Amino acid sequence: MKYLLLHHVVEDTLPIARAEVAADGSLAAWLNETTASGVNLDGAQLEATDNAAIVDNRDGELMITDGPFTETKEQIAGFDIIECADLSEAIKIAARHPTARRYGRIEIRGIWD
Repeated sequence: MKYLLLHHVVEDTLPIARAEVAADGSLAAWLNETTASGVNLDGAQLEATDNAAIVDNRDGELMITDGPFTETKEQIAGFDIIECADLSEAIKIAARHPTARRYGRIEIRGIWD
């Protein structure tokens, strides 16, 4: 089954977190391990929320809102798509990611085929 890992991080800490994981190699190690094992299918870091928009086009009325529409300090900073046997395996893989270990939390969502 495929799972989406959503990286929730306090946006103000992103520059520090990104610099640290680049310097210590922990993200590269996680990516190398999960890619080599065939678990990691894709992933990316996301831009800051000041360059984001919410689009709502209900009943033909287009409404655009700047930024994410969440009232929280945490924002989604990136994502990975992994393929695992089950949620238990996905949890083990997510738990080893630098985001979960040091900077924030990872939400795991199954991808509906």
